[in-house]
Amino acid sequence: MATTPPDGPGQAGGPGKSGPDGPFGEPRKDRDGQAQDGEDQDREDQDREDQDREDPDREDPDREDPDREDRDREPHEPAEEKTRVEKPGEEKSREGDDRGATGPAEGKDRKGPGKAAEAAASAEDGIRFALGTLTVLPVNVPRWDRRSARRGMEWAPLAGLLVGLTAAAASLLALLLGTSSLLAAIVSVAVPAVLTRALHLDGLADVADGLGSAKPAEGALRIMKQSDIGPFGVITLVLALLAQVAVINELYGQGGWAHGALAVIVSAVTARTALTLAARSGVPAARPEGLGSVVAGTVPARTAVIVAAGVAVVSAAAGAIVNLWWNPLFGAVSYLFAVAIGLAAAELLLRHCRRRLGGVTGDVFGALAECAATVTLVVLAFG
Repeated sequence: MATTPPDGPGQAGGPGKSGPDGPFGEPRKDRDGQAQDGEDQDREDQDREDQDREDPDREDPDREDPDREDRDREPHEPAEEKTRVEKPGEEKSREGDDRGATGPAEGKDRKGPGKAAEAAASAEDGIRFALGTLTVLPVNVPRWDRRSARRGMEWAPLAGLLVGLTAAAASLLALLLGTSSLLAAIVSVAVPAVLTRALHLDGLADVADGLGSAKPAEGALRIMKQSDIGPFGVITLVLALLAQVAVINELYGQGGWAHGALAVIVSAVTARTALTLAARSGVPAARPEGLGSVVAGTVPARTAVIVAAGVAVVSAAAGAIVNLWWNPLFGAVSYLFAVAIGLAAAELLLRHCRRRLGGVTGDVFGALAECAATVTLVVLAFG
């Protein structure tokens, strides 16, 4: 009896069989675990090859992809990245941090503009400067700079108003006590001298000595700075005081106290308005020190003109009121004309001082005030 040889490799039914059945003699199975015969497998492979030729980009789920496993292990990124919205100032802050990494930020130690620059003067600073500089009133002047000087010169007519009201009140008291109009006029002239420490009268005398010396600017300024008074100063003082007393005496005697008192007040205000005009821009100081150097050129020219025009209008209105029962129009015109002539006379003296001295000083300001006051009173005497 013939025996059947054992199956060997490469023979049908052996362990190495590679026919329709799978290796080790097991039937071939697809991915779903279902058995397929060799013919169905060949047909399926042929169909897959045909589809690959028709659509090369087609994704085959059965085709092995060596990178798929790596992609599955990577974290899934969102389909659409959210746009990051920066908060206001965040970009600047980041830039500042970047600058700080290489060096200090520019301007870090720089002071603010309010601290570096000189603070602007208020109206209160100006009033304090005007009263503390132009009167002997016990007013504290916390600031002494050009900004406060500008405000002070703009408010200078207010100082004149207080001086004039005080002088008018003192003359009224003298008249009520039974004194003559001449004595009341002397009181009206003496009170402003006391309230200003006679600095305006002293300035008038010094300017008269300096200009009367006929010396160059340097020599004239040296004479004006001396404490003694020369003959030109004495004569000028006497004439100015006599003119003021004579006019006020006449106004008290003919028109009554109201007319004389208004003349005293208007002349005092006009005198300080001349200081505002003299402190306008474009007028230099003759010396680098003193009151003149502080206030010279501080007031804008337009502001100075507005202040002068306002003083003239208010004075005209006051003149109309005082002459209300007689001739208000004449009273308004006479006071308006007196203020204008007084300021014009002070302007002429200012220009002469600029030509001779090169600018203004504290003495020049005093001379301008006395010149404007005296001329204003003289013009009112003719009215």
